[in-house]
Amino acid sequence: MNLRERLEEQGILPGNALREAEVRHRESGSIRPFDEWLVEQKLVPEAVWLRMLAEDFRVPFLEDLGPYLSPELVSPVPVDWARQHCALPIDYRGETRVVLANPGQAGVADDLALLLRRDVGIGFAPRNLIQSAIDECYFRHSSESIPAGEEEEEAAGEFLLEVADASDLLRSADQAPVTRFVNRMLLEAVRCRASDIHIEPFEKSLLIRFRIDGFLQEQKAPPKSMELALVSRLKIMSRLDISERRLPQDGMAKVRVGDREIDIRVSTVPVASGERVVLRMLNQQTSLLPLHDLGMPLPIENAFRRALHQPGGILLVTGPTGSGKTTTLYSALRELDTRHLNILTIEDPVEYQLPDIGQIQVRPKIGLTFADGLRHILRQDPDVILVGEIRDLETAEIAVRAALTGHLVFSTLHTNDAPSALIRLMDIGIQPYLIASALHAVMAQRLVRCKSGEASTDTYHGRTGIYEWFEMTDKVRQALRSGQLQADDLHRLHAEQGGLTLARDAARKTQDGVTTDEEIRRVLGDGFARSDA
Repeated sequence: MNLRERLEEQGILPGNALREAEVRHRESGSIRPFDEWLVEQKLVPEAVWLRMLAEDFRVPFLEDLGPYLSPELVSPVPVDWARQHCALPIDYRGETRVVLANPGQAGVADDLALLLRRDVGIGFAPRNLIQSAIDECYFRHSSESIPAGEEEEEAAGEFLLEVADASDLLRSADQAPVTRFVNRMLLEAVRCRASDIHIEPFEKSLLIRFRIDGFLQEQKAPPKSMELALVSRLKIMSRLDISERRLPQDGMAKVRVGDREIDIRVSTVPVASGERVVLRMLNQQTSLLPLHDLGMPLPIENAFRRALHQPGGILLVTGPTGSGKTTTLYSALRELDTRHLNILTIEDPVEYQLPDIGQIQVRPKIGLTFADGLRHILRQDPDVILVGEIRDLETAEIAVRAALTGHLVFSTLHTNDAPSALIRLMDIGIQPYLIASALHAVMAQRLVRCKSGEASTDTYHGRTGIYEWFEMTDKVRQALRSGQLQADDLHRLHAEQGGLTLARDAARKTQDGVTTDEEIRRVLGDGFARSDA
């Protein structure tokens, strides 16, 4: 007997009313199945419909969820996810089932099976009953998870650090042990000025490490049993798919410590023993520094400032990942007159929100690449453009064209030193005569740790920069246009012009007691550090 026949037989929807409802359903143009539409229009009680479907699927229909609630079972399942799907895992007579109000979401059982690592059946219950049960179950879980005497300490921690878009208490108490651990971990990372948090799973343990002043330092880790809950909590904070554990994912989260907001870039990758998670801490207060606080030698700082006020041309900052290139460029943008200049950026990712500056996030999945974004920026009447990185010929060509038409362009390259940036542009495919016309200057940089007790105002909070400045003089331009320029020629010209190199700046900072020989060798290497010091 089909649903229509049962509705008519039981007198829930007599024949005439049923036929009238069918006409109304067709005329409404609704894409919902007829039975769901009947419930939506309140022509059929939800409980009646679900009971009939439960009979068809041969699964339980529950009118009281209290006896089956399991706070332990919901431990790895974020409350946001449960509410979003109106789905709750329960212990039904010794079987794990997920109770649903929408039979069309039966696939949720597969997601939970992956998360809980067990078989999960389904059951049906009215929506309002499930929502109430979610609140009750997570409340029980949070209450049972806080040992006596810790409530005040934990409450203070929750208020000190909370997800910026949190709107209810259960979001911070949904997985009390793991939520408290995440909050403590993030607080400690902020206190230590950590730039990254690494969460690394192994067969029988978890490893937590903070990157502090460029070095990874091991921290107290939770038990292996908390791994799934920990990763799920971080995923829900950064709006990632908690059920996807086979593919890498990237997302963003935002937390607040008092009146400070901190953006967190979250990256997950599957490894042999679980999922590896790396959190990049983007703290604007400690990273958006004035230009004079970066540790540049005065001649380079003055030359850099002059370059910021050129009517056009390209200014490149080079160095490996983690050398502070983005911080330098953001500091440069803050020096500009944003009230009277149109400044636009194209970045991957947008690390910090800058006031009065238009920032565009690269999104390759939808076709928004550096080159495509830069092409559109040029239609926005810009004065100054920041391109996060020149990676390919197309981006380089557009940047050169922008510079030659009167735009000031900032960007980065991955090269070991400043003169090598010209060779890199030629390797990408830019003609030497175009480099000679468009490029204004190149600055290379590294970050080194300060000697203990020597950190001062001109540091990146425990580290300082070492710098190299290479300006495009007439001699360099002539050499480029000759078409026979080699890397050695550029370094020779740089030396002849008395350019300040990385090694020389490093030697000066060592002599001044800012850093140590060992640290310089670690960052630059033996050969590089001695080459022209």
